[in-house]
Amino acid sequence: MSQAVLDKLKARFGAAILETHSDFGDDTALVDAKQWRAIGEFLRQDPACEFDLPVDLCGVDYPRRLPRMEVVLHLYSTTRRHRVRLKARVGDEDMEGAELDSLVAVWPGLNWLEREVYDMSGVRFRGHPDLRRILMYPEFVGHPLQKTYPAQRTQPLVPYRTEDEAGVPLEKQAPFGPDEGMPFGRRALPRSEES
Repeated sequence: MSQAVLDKLKARFGAAILETHSDFGDDTALVDAKQWRAIGEFLRQDPACEFDLPVDLCGVDYPRRLPRMEVVLHLYSTTRRHRVRLKARVGDEDMEGAELDSLVAVWPGLNWLEREVYDMSGVRFRGHPDLRRILMYPEFVGHPLQKTYPAQRTQPLVPYRTEDEAGVPLEKQAPFGPDEGMPFGRRALPRSEES
């Protein structure tokens, strides 16, 4: 059924649909970034499509390819019970031009997802009502899901507050050990200590 959606997109948008494929039941259209919003509106409003549920939005970095960043949107129709994946490629090697039109007006649920892609991958969404970081703090430098982001980079770049500056006890803890927070390396509690 989703193949019919791909055919409809090709008929309606022609050359703006750069390629399509249907591998393993995943029907995907790579679209011209300039038509991102128009294609989203069509998929939401067309009675044969009725994509009313944006499932996910993410950025995938391919630093050796131009355009570098691929923005991937997964859509589902709760009434028609079909799904489609849209992709658009944006940005040069320095992420200049990594912009797409916001789809928040089409699917309000994409608000936080667009903010996450901006925060983690560096893609800007034109017309977004509140485009600011959502996972990292405002002073964070860089976008951690770009493959060129240095893995050993020291953050935060903002000095820690002292208890005097904060006005409350901060009760700072020592840094985590190398195996803390991981499922391996933990020991099970003896039965007498379990509650």
